[in-house]
Amino acid sequence: MNLPGAPPKVSLPGVKNVIAVASGKGGVGKSTVATNLALALSMLGRRVGLLDADIYGPSIPIMMGVDQTFDPNLTQFPLERHGIKLMSIGFLVKPETAMIWRGPMVHKYITVFLTQVSWDQLDYLVIDLPPGTGDAQLTLTQTAPLSGAIIVTTPQDVSLIDARKGLEMFRQVRVPILGIVENMSYFIGDGGKRYEIFRHGGGKKLAQETGVPFLGEIPIDPAIAECGDTGDPIVHKLPDNPVSKTYLTLASAVSAEVAKLGTPGELPTLQL
Repeated sequence: MNLPGAPPKVSLPGVKNVIAVASGKGGVGKSTVATNLALALSMLGRRVGLLDADIYGPSIPIMMGVDQTFDPNLTQFPLERHGIKLMSIGFLVKPETAMIWRGPMVHKYITVFLTQVSWDQLDYLVIDLPPGTGDAQLTLTQTAPLSGAIIVTTPQDVSLIDARKGLEMFRQVRVPILGIVENMSYFIGDGGKRYEIFRHGGGKKLAQETGVPFLGEIPIDPAIAECGDTGDPIVHKLPDNPVSKTYLTLASAVSAEVAKLGTPGELPTLQL
């Protein structure tokens, strides 16, 4: 449903489910969650695309190992890496380029990425939204045919405040909330001791207070950053790592929430 005065939803033939991964603020690991979620869904046997909608600070090229720019007149998009179809402004401009664009220009390019990229047949298109709740985020949520949104937060109160704002934005534009993910939830040290560096349980508490599902906790692990920085995310590079299994469980939880909405492409619940 569109709000009065909102731009019409674009059509994405062949794409069954469009999932937005969002956060109220930067620095919570949203792009890492979006990337590894996409790979986890792929590992569970689904055709997956990943759209980097962060025009000002694209992260997907680095995380997925695309270290060059391409001529849009000579290149067929989307690119494909690790079995995932990809699109990002980072494929078109050099990493050091500052994107000094106003909202209408951002909206134009996001619409192009949605409608003029040959996504073909996908079970899931995961959209890595820019952080915050500004014009770019609002325009995209009103334009893309979203099946639902995932809110990423870290446990501490300063992150939860902004996560709540992001959640309310989706509610105002009538996009279903698939749930909340608590990233950087804990750290397992030597000997298996658990450390809650940024406190713990805030994501679950926010989910309870707002009446949305709690999708799970993602721990801190140096391997996550190392794999992302080298272009081979942990779910793909280290599938047997406990963190990778956590992402597989997250993918199963997300698909279960999509199934409750009655949309196609859902996966069975994964037992680990």
